Amino acid sequence: MSNLALNKYSSLTDSIPKESGDKSHPIWLLVNPNYLTLFQVIWAPILDEIQDKIYRSLHTRIETENIYIKSTVSDIGIVPRTSNCRTAEATQEIIMLKKSVLEHRPKLLITFGAIAYELVKRVFEVKSQEGSKYWSSTNLSDEFERSIADFNIDQTNRIPIPLPRQIMKISGFIEDRNYSSWEENETYFRNVGTKIADRIIENKDSFKICMN
Repeated sequence: MSNLALNKYSSLTDSIPKESGDKSHPIWLLVNPNYLTLFQVIWAPILDEIQDKIYRSLHTRIETENIYIKSTVSDIGIVPRTSNCRTAEATQEIIMLKKSVLEHRPKLLITFGAIAYELVKRVFEVKSQEGSKYWSSTNLSDEFERSIADFNIDQTNRIPIPLPRQIMKISGFIEDRNYSSWEENETYFRNVGTKIADRIIENKDSFKICMN
């Protein structure tokens, strides 16, 4: 990724609300509040790739202004020393999120990082034996491939996006400007964006988010 592109994406992080967009939109994004900055920097180039693939295939782009984005919780109570307060917060978040998902039935429920994905697994009552500790970058990447392969337009598809180790190591990217690491992740962004775009293209009539 070029220096210019990284500057463009990092400028998006100045103001990130806890919740934005429209719950009726078929694409939902869930993110750990500890990684809001990384989420914006990761999602922007993935979305660019999605738009590029869709434009090349359908000569249009998807409407993105109303994509539903929610900052969830940073702790889901899987560690013994976790406070009761945080456990209660996570439980309440699961209850509220489950209610929203059942009501609005998004087609794509995209999560960023281990905790956000484990939270969604619990919403669907599929708890991992090791909790979020299980979701290493490798396991999340494998789960992403399975989710894409098993995509079903008639249900809510849980799509996890791992936070690449290279990105996690430079979470202070604004100060470090470690551009070489960002350039190494360009293939990752392209791969994720292309595969998500393929599913949208295949099911464009059900998504109904292509611009006229």
